[in-house]
Amino acid sequence: MSTGADKTEKATPKRRDEARKKGQVARSVDLNGAVVLAAGLLGISAFAPTVLDVMAGSLRTGLTRIAQPQELMTAAGLGSLFSSTAHDLLRGIAPMAAICAVAGIVANLGQVGIKPATKALTPDPKRLNPATGAKNLFGIRAVVEAVKSVAKVGAVGAIVALTLIPKLHELSTIVGSNPAAVASLLASTVLTIAQRAALAYLVIAAADFAYQRWRHAKSLRMTKQEVKEEFKQHGLPQEVKAALRRRQLQAARARMMAAVPTADVVVVNPTHFAVALKYDGTRPAPEVVAKGQDLVALQIRRIAEEHAVPVIEDKPLARSLHASVEVGRLIPEELYQAVAQVLAYVYRTARRAGGMHRRTA
Repeated sequence: MSTGADKTEKATPKRRDEARKKGQVARSVDLNGAVVLAAGLLGISAFAPTVLDVMAGSLRTGLTRIAQPQELMTAAGLGSLFSSTAHDLLRGIAPMAAICAVAGIVANLGQVGIKPATKALTPDPKRLNPATGAKNLFGIRAVVEAVKSVAKVGAVGAIVALTLIPKLHELSTIVGSNPAAVASLLASTVLTIAQRAALAYLVIAAADFAYQRWRHAKSLRMTKQEVKEEFKQHGLPQEVKAALRRRQLQAARARMMAAVPTADVVVVNPTHFAVALKYDGTRPAPEVVAKGQDLVALQIRRIAEEHAVPVIEDKPLARSLHASVEVGRLIPEELYQAVAQVLAYVYRTARRAGGMHRRTA
């Protein structure tokens, strides 16, 4: 069974295409947000005067109509006021909203293309695996997200400080100025800060996108044997490929069943899942030597009972092991304690039975 260290070859086009169909693509959420933010600021810079004129006109019209309350005493008059105000608001915001929407679509398409991944919409119970969730919370991914958050907060803080400190004297002179001058200066300062923050966010997002591409490429790496097998099957008829897959599956299942008698314990659910574990002390953690569901699980259990391998019922552990660990792999750290308790129970039971190595539970 291959390990991560064995996967030294770049993914073939077929492997990348299969991953894409499953929705596994390199994508940075921060890049989408940065592009939309930058586009929104450009929209504000371009359409701010128009928006202000529209809003000012709407406000004047509203105040004029309110000054004649007799016109608003009817449902038609009040509805007309609300309708015209909403129309003006929509007319002022629509250009900037359209720019942000187009920018968001372009940013997504630029990262993942236009090929839809329908398989990504298919429900997958493995996504609910608590072991995978804990790995995302406490693994390298969480560290990267924490570094990005600190970088974003630090960049915004530095930009605000570098923008406001040189303008402190200028800001102090606006005391007593007319409202229009104050509003103009404050708007210019805020827009400058926002534009610089957006630029810094774009730099961080670009770095994140590069990291996501590297991480995605690393996750798709293949072993040399996998590359050889793929080239062997390339160009073969579908019937031959299906026959080869069936033969490989049968051979793998036969090897797996042959390893069940060597296991130290079989954890079951009690009939839907079965996982055989082996721990000989030479490896840092127990190894999954066989696993299966439904009929395969029943066969694993039958072979275990025939060879006096203890069969322990632990529904949560059986589900977690079956969902998160492949045959030939060591169990993850988050399952060490649960598996250790099962093995300790098996060893204690064997000692009480007079030194028998195994017993059937």
